[in-house]
Amino acid sequence: MPFPAQDHGCPGWGGEMARRISEFDWSATDVGAIPNWPRSLTATVQLLLASPVPLVLLWGKAGHMIYNDAYAVFAGGRHPYLLGCPVETGWPEVADFNRHVMNTCLAGGTLSYRDKELVLLREGKPEDVWMDLYYSPVADDSGAPAGVLAIVVETTGRVLTERWRQRAEAELHETNERLQLALNTGAVLGTCVVDMRTQKITGDERFARTFSLSVDEAARGVDHRAATKMIHPDDQSLLQHLTFKALSGGKPFRAEYRIRRPNGDYVWVQANGQCEFDDNGVPTRFPAVLIDIHERKIAEQSLRQLTETLEQRVADAVAARAFAEEQLRQAQKMEAIGSLTGGVAHDFNNVLQVINGNLQMMAADAGDNPATLRRLSAATDAVKRGAKLAAHLLAFARRQPLSPTVLNPRRLLAGMSEMLHRALGETITIKTVLSDDLWNVQADRNQLENALLNLAINGRDAMKADGTLTVRAANRVLDAAFCNDHAELSPGEYVVFSITDTGAGMRPEVLEHAFEPFFTTKPNGHGTGLGLSMVFGFVRQSGGHTLIESEVGQGTTVSLYFPRCCEPETPETVDQTAAPVGGGETILVVEDDADVRLTAVEMLAQLGYKVLTASSGDAALEFIQSDMPIDLLFTDVVMPGKIKSVELARRAAARSPAVPTLFTSGYTRDEIVHHGKLDAGITLLSKPYRRDDLARKVRSVLRASAGPVAGATHVGKMTDREIAACVPPVAYDPSSVETPGVEMPDGAARDHEARQDVAPEAAPARSPAHVLLVEDDADSREALSSLLGALGLDCTSVGSAEEALPLVPAQRYDILCTDITLPGMSGDNLARAVLRAQPDVQVLLVSGYGAHAPIGDSIPGARMLGKPLDLAQLRRELAQWLDPIEAAW
Repeated sequence: MPFPAQDHGCPGWGGEMARRISEFDWSATDVGAIPNWPRSLTATVQLLLASPVPLVLLWGKAGHMIYNDAYAVFAGGRHPYLLGCPVETGWPEVADFNRHVMNTCLAGGTLSYRDKELVLLREGKPEDVWMDLYYSPVADDSGAPAGVLAIVVETTGRVLTERWRQRAEAELHETNERLQLALNTGAVLGTCVVDMRTQKITGDERFARTFSLSVDEAARGVDHRAATKMIHPDDQSLLQHLTFKALSGGKPFRAEYRIRRPNGDYVWVQANGQCEFDDNGVPTRFPAVLIDIHERKIAEQSLRQLTETLEQRVADAVAARAFAEEQLRQAQKMEAIGSLTGGVAHDFNNVLQVINGNLQMMAADAGDNPATLRRLSAATDAVKRGAKLAAHLLAFARRQPLSPTVLNPRRLLAGMSEMLHRALGETITIKTVLSDDLWNVQADRNQLENALLNLAINGRDAMKADGTLTVRAANRVLDAAFCNDHAELSPGEYVVFSITDTGAGMRPEVLEHAFEPFFTTKPNGHGTGLGLSMVFGFVRQSGGHTLIESEVGQGTTVSLYFPRCCEPETPETVDQTAAPVGGGETILVVEDDADVRLTAVEMLAQLGYKVLTASSGDAALEFIQSDMPIDLLFTDVVMPGKIKSVELARRAAARSPAVPTLFTSGYTRDEIVHHGKLDAGITLLSKPYRRDDLARKVRSVLRASAGPVAGATHVGKMTDREIAACVPPVAYDPSSVETPGVEMPDGAARDHEARQDVAPEAAPARSPAHVLLVEDDADSREALSSLLGALGLDCTSVGSAEEALPLVPAQRYDILCTDITLPGMSGDNLARAVLRAQPDVQVLLVSGYGAHAPIGDSIPGARMLGKPLDLAQLRRELAQWLDPIEAAW
């Protein structure tokens, strides 16, 4: 599982640590190689890489460390040594603490610490650090605790700042005490008296030194305004105000201000005094004392500055933590919904593929019956709607495989003009505003058209089918100021597509949830709530960003920002109208779903190809490693077994001659899609696919592999129509399809090789084996009977043991296949009765309770199969009765 690196403005995805984790040799640890990681470990590591908060995963009993970029910064000089290292080895100075954490969390408990003090050696020397630590267990795929996820928030700065503040308060207290001592011990800067009639001020020797006067000048008296000039300009207005209050109210005077010293510096002083009045209330004298408070004021200023800084730091830290927690919650929600939608799409698309494939084949045999064709068309439309819903889910989760090309926005919108008019109706006025010399963008054409169409239809609905829709495309250069307000965007050149409607607009509380999945303001049954979510996911996956602006009564504008692409426009190719047929080439189909596999085989056989099949990568590898001729590997992406699809394709390409690969999937995970795009050289056919789509893809890959370089994926000079003209259609013939998964002895292998050169009609006829099938569920009985018949067996099916027993004396059976749980006599007792009459019959017991269902006394030679039946296992059990050339799956 390669992990996504930092990509096109998608915040929190991987970066340097994603690369290091992907390149690390995990097979040398207890964690094991990345392809073998359990899904829970993969999901947790992806979540960890997406988080801006320092996170470290301690996996396994030893606690092997897997962490993100934020934790790498925290680790300091110990990074990257810590990656993959057991936690007790990586942090030996706190080994006992970490062992307690591992023991507690692997037992299912959680731990949290507030301002935990530790001594760490991050840069080779001891450091006192404080941290908020949160530990919680991480379950493996079985639900048992297999690791510990640790959130590490270093609080050293806050703790030290708090300690500095406490020290500053203590120093201020000590300064005040010293001030009181100074007052009592003569730390006075002087005394003075202002003659209110003459406005002259006289003072003592200390006053003279304080105001840079000679002793004689201070004794004779100087003009009050001359002394005022020595006061700091910023303090003069406050001093005048306090003086006026003291003169008018007769209250004590107290003022703090700065006086300039001879060296130009200012010193803080405190003046205390009270004005004297004559009998008529006229001020006469204003005695005062000056006290040195410089140290106290400096301490107060330092404390104030520290307090203000601390408050801002705390506010910033709280805001940053809240943002990080919100980002983590959003990442967790997106990951959970992504996993859910991916799994749903995989199973749902497999179901749709079976339905769609059978509809295609039924349509080919339907003739001209109007009613049948109408029903088939309606069913096909329903399949398309289901596939579209699955595609929307994958688009929101940013897990759809994109095929980006370089697009010219002007030509793209011109090509959509007719479609927009048809979709919006005649009552909507459409205005198109395009800037000159629009830059190119790189995006998936179909997905971009779908996104713009979705936005246009949303606008139409918001205007209630009457208004003006404006479609704009413009070049825009984003600066740092704009990107500061939109953290998902980086400064640079963008092409902006915007859709503006004149509808009612959205309220702020609605706008806040506009991009959330399944959120809709439309009535029930009129919207899935996935339209804007799909647009948002697609644009983000393409390296861009979506902004929405709306105001009640003023309409809504949705803008799609795509980075500028400087490459030339990709020429548009036109799909062929006729589906090409095969020329007898051999295709190895690898698909774990039996119904999907059967449908693919029938489609390919109808198209004139020989088919080999395997239900897993391990089974397919046996064909790849054999000398059997194979022209194409057609494999599902997500496969069970040790050999994954990508490794299987690599082994196929290593054959001589090389075998090209066509992938198919309804959900690609991360095997062949990275950064939202198909890996180079990969050809993918998405489920559900039509027979014509399959025909074109197969022919395209086969044609490319036959070019000058084997395995190349470029298009050759011959068209599919020209190739089809050279190769006549081949009707479906079971004898042209190989049987996979059956190990043949040397003699059988030689016979098989010999038969490859013999025409089907020359193959010796063989009598089909007789099967007695006993199954009480009608649907299961019919399905299994059809399957056995398709395998070339003669099947008699009944619903109970009581119906089966009368048939045994009249017919010899080679195989008894019976469910254990039957309405009357049990299946195992039926088998015992049949064996008494026909000792050579092969017994297959089937049970919904699995391959180890209890049956009492054992039955010699009987084989137990669990439901649902595995087709490959069934074929192995019936191998002696099957013709390897006639088995068609």
